[in-house]
Parts: sequence; structure tokens; C-alpha cells
Amino acid sequence: MTALLQLSRWIDALTERVGRWTSWLVLAAVLISAANAVVRKLFNTSSNAYLEIQWYLFAAIFLLAAGYTLLRQEHVKIDVILGRFSRRTQVKVEVFGLLAFLMPLVVIVVHLSLPVVLRAYTSGEMSSNAGGLVRWPVYALLPLGFALLGLQGLSETIKRLGFLMGLADDPAKKLSTKTAEEELAEAIRAQAEGERK
Repeated sequence: MTALLQLSRWIDALTERVGRWTSWLVLAAVLISAANAVVRKLFNTSSNAYLEIQWYLFAAIFLLAAGYTLLRQEHVKIDVILGRFSRRTQVKVEVFGLLAFLMPLVVIVVHLSLPVVLRAYTSGEMSSNAGGLVRWPVYALLPLGFALLGLQGLSETIKRLGFLMGLADDPAKKLSTKTAEEELAEAIRAQAEGERK
């Protein structure tokens, strides 16, 4: 179990890095959206590529951050009934949910989406809009995002089994008491201080 807990820590570190990197895509999407709106209003022109890159970024944010959201225990949970049971029972139900629902969903989505990505890549599929973008990169986000979610699901399962065996802390404990906005502000501040040095 020690090796599995070490694997879980490695997966958590990977998920943390991907989540922090993905958070910058929000800024990119906002800047592109604002620039596109300004250009459209001032010069009465626009580009389908700029509109589509916003959609691509939204897809990337949503799909690549799913595992990060699971790591941070921020997925929606309905504890109306489960909240009445002991913590050990809750963890057992969570393990069942991860193994019976999340992991099979991940396998199915990755299995079904990979051929679509490969077909779009080999055919060089492009958007049907004039000036649109190539499609395979956004298609590739689906199996990649679900694979990352599956990895984090594996990590969460390991942590819960470790908890049940008395080898790990409660995995439902939030990693941070700070909001996402506070964490982003601290990261920007730290980066700015690092650039000044």
C-alpha cells in the first residue's frame, strides 16, 4: 500500500500542475474574447478563428481541470442521505462510486473518442466556417481530459483505501482553505516578485 500511496502523491502533483497551468487559460480566453469584441466594434470586422479559439479554450479549461476539481474535492456532492452515516461508511460509498461509475465512464469515453481524434488528425479536418481552425486538437482534449480525470480518480481511490486501512488522512479534507481567486492572486503576486528579482 505504501507504493500505491506514493503513486497517489505523484498523480496529485501532476494534477496540481495541470490545474495551475489550466487556470491561465481562463485569462487567455478572457483576453482573446475582449480583443475580439473591441476589434469587432471599432473596425467592424471579426475572425472565425478568434471565436473558435475561445471555444477551444473553454473546452480545455473544462476538460483539463476536471481532475484538478476532483483533487480539490470541489465536485458537486449530495450528502443528504450519506451525511447521516459514519465517515468510514461515506468513504466506502465513495470508493464504490469511483470504481463503479467514474472509472468505467473514463474508459468508455477514452475508448470511443480516440478513433474520432485519430480520424480528424489523419484527414486534417477543418472547421466548416471560413477562416476556422483545425479540429483535431480540440477533439484530443476529450480523451486527454478524461484520462487525467481517470488518473485522479485512481489517486482518490487509493487515498480512500489508505484511509480505510488507517494509513492515510481523510481524503475528503479540503487541500486549501483559500478560494481559487485568492490562490490565483497569490500566484500572480509571487510571479511578479520573482520577475523583479
